[in-house]
Amino acid sequence: MNWFSRVRNAMPFIARQDNSPDNLWHKCKACGEMVFAKEFEDNLSVCPKCGHHERIGSAARFAMLFDDQLWEELPSPVVKEDPLKFRDSKKYADRLKAARAANVGNDALTNALGRIKSHKAVVGVQDFAFMGGSMGMAVGAAFIAGTERAIAEKCPYVIFTAAGGARMQEGILSLMQMPRSTVAITRLHAAGLPYIVVLTDPTTGGVTASYAMLGDVQMAEPNALIGFAGQRVIEQTIREKLPEGFQRSEYLLEHGMLDMVVERKDLRDRLGSVIDYLMAAKAAA
Repeated sequence: MNWFSRVRNAMPFIARQDNSPDNLWHKCKACGEMVFAKEFEDNLSVCPKCGHHERIGSAARFAMLFDDQLWEELPSPVVKEDPLKFRDSKKYADRLKAARAANVGNDALTNALGRIKSHKAVVGVQDFAFMGGSMGMAVGAAFIAGTERAIAEKCPYVIFTAAGGARMQEGILSLMQMPRSTVAITRLHAAGLPYIVVLTDPTTGGVTASYAMLGDVQMAEPNALIGFAGQRVIEQTIREKLPEGFQRSEYLLEHGMLDMVVERKDLRDRLGSVIDYLMAAKAAA
């Protein structure tokens, strides 16, 4: 409740208004401007003032990508939970329960099958809201399942990455997902099917060092943070000041690490065009 509402409700001669919703406005995390929540949502969670692309989850991503907002969510593979019986300030098992209670989905990566501009595709989305999108056994298994379904459907696999890196609570088992995902991509290529990566904010750590940088086509959303180690760690290691925007999409595009930076409103059309081109090339071959 804002200051005006508190003062208004404190005045005995003015009727109280307690039924006004608190979620009418959204404050942009980049420019700080207040935007109507409905306007922000209609703009695909992109600030209409400054163009900042807010982080979004799998359901919102699928709804804006698939034709007629129709898709089949693929089942999450079953993996051993808390294999190391890890505990820091809290049990890892309790952290998983809390993350599942606060998010839709069993873990950080969700796959779905649908059509993008009439082209069949399997799409995987990492949700940063689920434990920072961290890569553990469940994410690795989901990634492999996504590629296997794409092979079975003879269609591309598109992955939207958003991660803080490997999941520390699973130790070496989380790092093993890096070579496992690389093998899965090799199998996809052996089947002659495209692998397309869309990097979103943020994509860092072991995810960047594995499947996030192995796409046949590398896209990214504007101003997404993309890198392996943090900027401060790199500066302390090499003892040099890094350029402005060193780990942002536009810098990586300029230096040849990305093929294109695409605004969210254009992603569906651009993906449709890329899939159309790559699948046509496969058919010709």
